[in-house]
Amino acid sequence: MASNPTLRGGQLSSRPLHFIWLVDTSGSMGYEGKIQALNNAVREAIPQMRDSATAQPQAQVFVRVVEFSEGARWVVEEPTPVEAFTWTDLASGGTTHLGAALELVADQMHVPPMSTHALPPVLVLISDGQPTDDFDTGMDRLLAEPWGNRAVRVAIAIGRDADEDVLRRFINNPDIRPVMASNPEQLVRYIRWASMLITPISQPQREGQGLPSIAPPHPVPAIGDLTW
Repeated sequence: MASNPTLRGGQLSSRPLHFIWLVDTSGSMGYEGKIQALNNAVREAIPQMRDSATAQPQAQVFVRVVEFSEGARWVVEEPTPVEAFTWTDLASGGTTHLGAALELVADQMHVPPMSTHALPPVLVLISDGQPTDDFDTGMDRLLAEPWGNRAVRVAIAIGRDADEDVLRRFINNPDIRPVMASNPEQLVRYIRWASMLITPISQPQREGQGLPSIAPPHPVPAIGDLTW
């Protein structure tokens, strides 16, 4: 019988889990405080994310960040251990080149640089609008890569102008729906939820058993008058 590569001396060794934020920083994110709310929400979620990773010794969590507007770029390109990860505030401006962002991520979703014994990566897309470049080509590139296809992909829509159909196609899983943040309080709640996805996904699964249910929290009403 082949040995289990995750066992060392009878103990379960840690396996890499790559968590990537894909963040829309187009010009529309500058309206109604969306980009400021996003920056604050992710920064607030980081301590909780670290605590979750500490409680999962079988997973070594690495975090990266892609922003997309007029083109796409890595904000944090190197896989950064979650305990050393810090958030750099993002600014808004330009159009919505989501396809370019997906191609950047697709370039990282094969072996190498991914490990053969990694856990399924987690890709969290946050957007308030519609792609203005070739989304289909970027999506096809992502799904064509082994780890891009196996990734757990979730999406957070900010406001009613977000393209829900595109977000559903990004998720590509009928059991997972995009969530919509209609105010800053909801955005904080959903970003905290997304940052915690390292907990269920890193749990060992029996062969043939699917991923556990990914259920977002119920939305909360706005405290103030601001809605998106």
